[in-house]
Amino acid sequence: MDLLNTLVDKGLRRELPTREEALAVLATSDDELLDVVAAAGKVRRQWFGRRVKLNYLVNLKSGLCPEDCSYCSQRLGSKAEILKYTWLKPDDASKAAAAGVAGGAKRVCLVASGRGPTDKDVDRVSETISAIKEQNEGVEVCACLGLLSDGQAGRLRAAGADAYNHNLNTSEATYGDICTTHDFSDRVSTVQQAQAAGMSACSGLIAGMGESDADLVDVVFALRELDPDSVPVNFLIPFEGTPLAKEWNLTPQRALRILAMVRFVCPDIEVRLAGGREVHLRSLQPLALHLVNSIFLGDYLTSEGQAGKDDLAMIADAGFEVEGTDTTTLPEHRRQDGDTAAGESADADADGDSEEIAATLSAPSDDTRRDLVSVRRRGAGTDLPPNA
Repeated sequence: MDLLNTLVDKGLRRELPTREEALAVLATSDDELLDVVAAAGKVRRQWFGRRVKLNYLVNLKSGLCPEDCSYCSQRLGSKAEILKYTWLKPDDASKAAAAGVAGGAKRVCLVASGRGPTDKDVDRVSETISAIKEQNEGVEVCACLGLLSDGQAGRLRAAGADAYNHNLNTSEATYGDICTTHDFSDRVSTVQQAQAAGMSACSGLIAGMGESDADLVDVVFALRELDPDSVPVNFLIPFEGTPLAKEWNLTPQRALRILAMVRFVCPDIEVRLAGGREVHLRSLQPLALHLVNSIFLGDYLTSEGQAGKDDLAMIADAGFEVEGTDTTTLPEHRRQDGDTAAGESADADADGDSEEIAATLSAPSDDTRRDLVSVRRRGAGTDLPPNA
């Protein structure tokens, strides 16, 4: 269709689509889904080839957050029966990270619940970053600690943090509907502080909270304006005991259209398939690899993901390869100064056409699969081995 040809041409030129074009992607029919995936796949392969970057989460401090974000199982007043524990010791966090690195993860994401870190917390995380980097050569470390105060971004960068994550989550117009203890501008400010300190910015969204197509496009365009290096796309995990527990709004097809729209708007940015992929994409997860170039390996913060070995098998079976630490994720024009590792963009080709993608397509179920929400009971904060 003319829309997809236009979007592919724009993506190969790194040209931003219009809002109307982005909305039109979300409005395509299920009959057009494979064409949409194939078109966005051409853009993905132009800038990232068939590489898939693996990321691994370590939840440094779980639960008991004073913020009231409606989607979060760790929020103030949450009745979700999640693991709750205070700060992991640096050595324990490093051991947890090592499991992910051994499974193929290139980046370790250190996350802590709370509004934002104290200066003592920054010291603690700095020790953890040092321990991880000493024991895992070449690994990237991303910190996700909430809203930053003056000077904290610089201290994390000096400690060795490569990146900082702080998601925008939803559009500015609807942000007050999901959180009242901070606002959209606070999140934008934190991302900008991380960038100013020299860290790679990681900022994304959560889909499936009852938002409109316009809200999805607005938040993705806001992210593009911030120009992060990576954009995680989360799909709401409707935890029992949270205000959004009944928000089962996504189908696998809808999730794929959202990922395609993000790829068209962010053609040369690392697009990461994040929380909720198992819950909402289900058997269509391999199709998403034609749209994203990065995923989380194993478990999430408070929920369990599919087995790490199954993630690796899925990548191989779909014809992709795990990105190594000797390869730069971003295309050359987006690399920071001094980043000279290999990783040039691959030319778009015809090997992602609808016929090939159809080979990975399984018939989805229309039934809501609430049984797929599994609270994490292993890994960080427990005596059980992690899933990696």
